[in-house]
Amino acid sequence: MNCHLLKLLTFTSLLLPLAAFAGDAPELLNTAKPLSLTHHVIGYLSIAVTVLAYVAAMSEDIIELRKSKPMVLGSAVVWFAICIYYALHGEAKVAAVAFESNLLAYVELLLFILVSMTYLNAMEERGVFDGLRIWLLSRQYSYRQLFWITGVLAFLLSTVISGMAVGLLMGTVAAAVGKYKKEFVALACVNIVVATNAGGSVSPLGGISTLFVWQHKILPFHEFFSLGLPCLVNFFVPAVVMHFFVPKETPNPSTSTVWLRRGSKRVIFLFIVTLSITVWSNVVLELPPAAGMMAGLGLLQFFCFYLTKTAQEVKSDFAHVYKLFGVEAPVDNRKQDFDVFKNVGNVEWDTLLFFYGAMMIIGALGFIGYLDAIAHFLFGQISPTLANIMIGLSSAFIDNGTLMFAVLSMHPDLPPGQWLLLTLTLGVGGSLLAIGSAPGVALLGQIKEGYTFAFHMRWLPVILLGYFASIAVHFWINARYF
Repeated sequence: MNCHLLKLLTFTSLLLPLAAFAGDAPELLNTAKPLSLTHHVIGYLSIAVTVLAYVAAMSEDIIELRKSKPMVLGSAVVWFAICIYYALHGEAKVAAVAFESNLLAYVELLLFILVSMTYLNAMEERGVFDGLRIWLLSRQYSYRQLFWITGVLAFLLSTVISGMAVGLLMGTVAAAVGKYKKEFVALACVNIVVATNAGGSVSPLGGISTLFVWQHKILPFHEFFSLGLPCLVNFFVPAVVMHFFVPKETPNPSTSTVWLRRGSKRVIFLFIVTLSITVWSNVVLELPPAAGMMAGLGLLQFFCFYLTKTAQEVKSDFAHVYKLFGVEAPVDNRKQDFDVFKNVGNVEWDTLLFFYGAMMIIGALGFIGYLDAIAHFLFGQISPTLANIMIGLSSAFIDNGTLMFAVLSMHPDLPPGQWLLLTLTLGVGGSLLAIGSAPGVALLGQIKEGYTFAFHMRWLPVILLGYFASIAVHFWINARYF
C-alpha cells in the first residue's frame, strides 16, 4: 500500500513542474513583449519563405509537388529562425510559448476534421455514397432536374460534411449521369462548387472559416444560421442563370442495385449523434468542439469492435442481401472486420498538413508584428465592410481557412454583423475561381473532360453577382447585428 502511494506521489511531483509551466504559459505570452522584427532580416526572411511556400503550394498541379510539403517546411524554417533569434537574446521561452499557442489552435482544428473525415471514410467503406449515387441514377431525372438535385444536395450536405468530400461525391454523380453530355458535367460542377461553398458558410460543422470563428468563441453556434438566406441567394443567383444552359434531355437510367454493407445505417446514425454531442457540449458545457468529436470517435471505435466480433455470425457483410432472395450466404474465409484506424489512415492528410503549415506561418507573421500593421490598415484606415469584402474576394486565390486564421490573429474589434459578413465573404468568395476552394480544386483533378479552369472563369460574372447579392441580403436581414 505504502509502495503504491509512494509511486503516486513521485509521479505527481514529476507532473507539478509541467503543470506550473502550463499555467504560466498564457500569462507569459500576454505579459512578455515580442522583440521588434518587422524591419529585421528575420522578418524579411519570413515573408520571403511564406511567399515561396504559397507559390509552390498553389503550383501543385504544375510542379507535381504535394501542397503540404512546402508549407510544412516553410513553417519550420520561419519558426526556427525566430526561436534562434530569441534564444540569442535570452528570450527563448517567449518564442516557444508563442509557438505552442499556435500549435494548440491547430490541434483543435486537426482533431475536429480528423474525426469528421474518419466518419466520411467509414460511410464510404460501408457503401453509403455509392448507394446515393446509384439511387439518383436510377430515378430517370432529366439533366435539369439532376442539375438542381446535385446542387441542393451539395448545399445541404456541406453544412455538416467537409466541402472536399461533398464536391467529390456530387462530382462523381454528375460525371456518371453526364457521361455523354460534357456541357452538363461542366455546368453541374460549377454549380456544385458554388453550392458547396455556400452551404459550408451556414454552419461551423461544414466550413473551415466558420469553424475557426466558432472555435475562437467569436460567435455562438446558433448565430451562424442567420447566414442561411444570404448563402441561399449566393447559390441560387448563378444557378438560375446556368439552368437555361443545361440540356433538357434525360440520361439513360442505371440498372445497378443499391447494396449497403452491414452497419452502414448505424454509422450514419453515430455521425449524427457525434455532431449533436459536439454542439451540445460546446453550447452547454463550453467545451471546445474537438471534445465532442473525439467522444464520437470513441463511439465509432466501439461500433467497429462490435462489427468485428459479430462478423462470423452473419458470414458476410452482404448476408442480408442473400436473405432477401432466400439464398444461403457464402462463407468468406477472410476476416470480415471494420478497422476504424484504416479509415483514420485514409483521411486527406495532405490537406491537414497544409493547414498546419499555413496556420503556423500565419502565426509567425503575427508574432513578428506584420499582421498588426495589416490590421491597422484594413480595420483602422478603411471601413470594416470594405475590408471584409476585399478579404472575401482574395479568397478566390488564397485558402479561406488561412485568411480567416490571419484575421483572427489580428484581433480586430468588430461587431457580430461584421464577423458574420467576413464569414460569408470568405466562405463564398472561393467560388469565384476554380482554384479558390477545396471543392473546386478537387473537381479539377477528378473531372478529366468538360470542367476546366477556363470554363469556370466563363461563369465568373454570374458568380460575382451572387457574391454581392448575398452581401446585400445579409445587410438587409441581419441589420440588428451591426
